[in-house]
Amino acid sequence: MSDHFDILVIGAGPAGLAAATVAAEAGKRVAVCDDTPWLGGQIWRGEEPTPRNSQARAWLARCRRSGATLLPQTAILAAPQPGVLLAETPTGPRELHWEKLILATGARELFLPFPGWTLPGVIGPGGLQSLLKHGWPVRGERVIVAGSGPLLLAVAAGLSKHGASVVCVTEQAPFGQVAGFAQTLLRHPGKLLQAAQIKLQTLLVPYRCGVWPVRAEGKDRVERVTLTDGQRTWTKPCTLLACAFGLVPNLKLPLLLGCKLSNGFVRVKELQQTSVAEVFCAGEPTGIGGADCALVEGQIAGLAAAGLLGNSRALLPQRAKWHQFRAALKTAFALRPEVKRLADDTTLVCRCEDVPFGKLRQFRDWRDAKLQTRCGMGACQGRICGAAAKELFGWGLESVRPPVLAARVESLISPHPIGSGTCVGSEGCSPEPQTL
Repeated sequence: MSDHFDILVIGAGPAGLAAATVAAEAGKRVAVCDDTPWLGGQIWRGEEPTPRNSQARAWLARCRRSGATLLPQTAILAAPQPGVLLAETPTGPRELHWEKLILATGARELFLPFPGWTLPGVIGPGGLQSLLKHGWPVRGERVIVAGSGPLLLAVAAGLSKHGASVVCVTEQAPFGQVAGFAQTLLRHPGKLLQAAQIKLQTLLVPYRCGVWPVRAEGKDRVERVTLTDGQRTWTKPCTLLACAFGLVPNLKLPLLLGCKLSNGFVRVKELQQTSVAEVFCAGEPTGIGGADCALVEGQIAGLAAAGLLGNSRALLPQRAKWHQFRAALKTAFALRPEVKRLADDTTLVCRCEDVPFGKLRQFRDWRDAKLQTRCGMGACQGRICGAAAKELFGWGLESVRPPVLAARVESLISPHPIGSGTCVGSEGCSPEPQTL
């Protein structure tokens, strides 16, 4: 099946929602696709059908009124020719033709390997938060929350609310940096209120800065975690460890399309234009800044793509304010060198293909490591070990080849040339898109 849109938005998180909404309100034929069945991305996951978050409630309602088309459970696999993306849906492949493209592909958690990090019961804070939103029981669990970033306290608050015992929250960044970030919240009353509410919910939870995990141990699952402040080490018992070291952008699709990067993020111009003609980018792929920053960038991109350049430029002062917040976030939670040296030679870096740190450090770059060890070629397609390798060895992705996600064979074969406008599979096509 083939669909044609004036503007196609990839990703239904805050940036994608905002971009699709303002573009559709401008009278353009707009579609927003996401590989999940819901709107809101990971940050607003679980908010539908009755959002509790007022910001999510307002944007979800506005998007549904806008007339934009939702393509749920639609994963982008390839860009077979200019102006065309190949997508996989539950019932078959689909070609999406676009005049303007907005990338809002979001971010994922950064995991840095340490001994025991692959034990059952060790999970990312964001992953645990998602499970909580969908009713995963944690009552009675003893949880250590560790790593870096403001998400840690939010996860601890959610765990406490659902009956878990939070043993401690440990932030690897020094106290001075975190305190400096807290002062920047004075310029953002909404963020300050949100932070105060979370802190109130976690008053009884020990929170320590300048502390990070060095080892997780247990027989069949995690039972205890060894922590350090760089001077001494101690061990605490637990039944769950939620640990990740911030977020990294999802860049495979931008790289596949040829978008240039700057300092590890998609490089954009004044109105969120990338280096590729008619392709825009908004949200976390341009810099980790949170939902408010993503919403503004999404609106700028959506209005610009719709041709409303004056309306788009009117939002630049708001973006400048949130870019200041983004810079403060980056400075406050910068990774210390010690957390990049936790793995020993036997520690797995690539969990899918069982490749240890000692084997990887023999190679000079990511491509060489993949050829010799299959690192990054497993089920996660390098989304975990690729980001870790960049932090551990300074390796970057040299190239991205389709499919950008694991795909069914039927989605990749066709009796017709890809881009012909015909169905690209052998067993039918995707169901009709939903109108928001």
